[in-house]
Amino acid sequence: MNRSSLSNYTYNDFEKIVLEKIPLIDVRAPIEYEKGAFLNAINLPLMNDEERHLVGICYKEKGNKEAVKLGHQLVSGDLRKSRIDAWSSYITKHPNTMIYCFRGGQRSAITQKWIKEATGNDVLRLQGGYKAFRNYLIEELSPEKQISTPILLGGYTGSGKTILLKELKNAIDLEGIAHHRGSSFGNHVTPQPSQIDFENNLSYALISHKHEKHKYMILEDESRNIGYCFIPKELFEFFRKGNLVVLNVPFEERVQITFNEYVLMSQANYIDTFGHSTGLIEWSGYITRSINKLQKRLGVEGHKRLLNVFEDAFKIQIGSNKPDLHRNWIEILLKEYYDPMYSYQMKKCTREMVFQGNAKEVIDYFKMLA
Repeated sequence: MNRSSLSNYTYNDFEKIVLEKIPLIDVRAPIEYEKGAFLNAINLPLMNDEERHLVGICYKEKGNKEAVKLGHQLVSGDLRKSRIDAWSSYITKHPNTMIYCFRGGQRSAITQKWIKEATGNDVLRLQGGYKAFRNYLIEELSPEKQISTPILLGGYTGSGKTILLKELKNAIDLEGIAHHRGSSFGNHVTPQPSQIDFENNLSYALISHKHEKHKYMILEDESRNIGYCFIPKELFEFFRKGNLVVLNVPFEERVQITFNEYVLMSQANYIDTFGHSTGLIEWSGYITRSINKLQKRLGVEGHKRLLNVFEDAFKIQIGSNKPDLHRNWIEILLKEYYDPMYSYQMKKCTREMVFQGNAKEVIDYFKMLA
């Protein structure tokens, strides 16, 4: 299709946008973008939050015509040029970029028109805008849209379930999409996506999975909530109908995997974000807060002992630059908190366990199913 003939042209093949990872420019105000947007979208607004607020007041008091007039007055001259330049620069780097506003109406149409006038280039805008694309993604989260049979991967904390999932082409990494490790110590330095973004990103993953026509969908055996994000109720119930495969890993290996995630990788992320000294202090505060959340389950003495072992390990690390003693509190954490909780959950589990084995055996089983 010749883009030079597409002035004011709209586009609504949302599946293609997902599968081809088409870049998007969101011209809504930042406050709208932060509430929810789409993968591969960048926020280059037509109006900032204050400008949008003023135009909104004008619309309520004087109607659409005067509101549009005010919008043109607020975004004019050098400010208008700077925003056109930002759009054009991004489109130059990503020629197949499309644009959207909330309903695919005035803001994206004005953006489309200004880009055409300034550069002679056309850019497609999403028909129905954010609202239409969002509705499409919500529909794709329904169980009826899924063509694969779910299988749940279980196992004690520290078994490396997420590591194993990354080796499977037919897996959906729910924790990765939620940006959370799915435990009391699951936070990352950077925040989780908003609930809307989580749903949108999960829908992207499910659409891509369906397009690849996998017979099975491998998922970690999660609770409905993954940190602050939650799986839509009907979809979660669909996932829970899957049979269970259990990953068995020796305790010592689980300690090492947990040490790698909770200490080495987590500290590295904090250090990258805050610098070495501040990063370690911030990480220590995060671990302390996480331990404090467990006081009710561990009891006063159990909580105090776990916290003391952690604090001792951290002091030694600061003095010697050796983090090895953090394995001590991780051992306690697994034995006295995670393992009893998982054992209790397994006793209550009513799903059929169709296979269990070590990492290689579980991978071989999944590959056999495929």
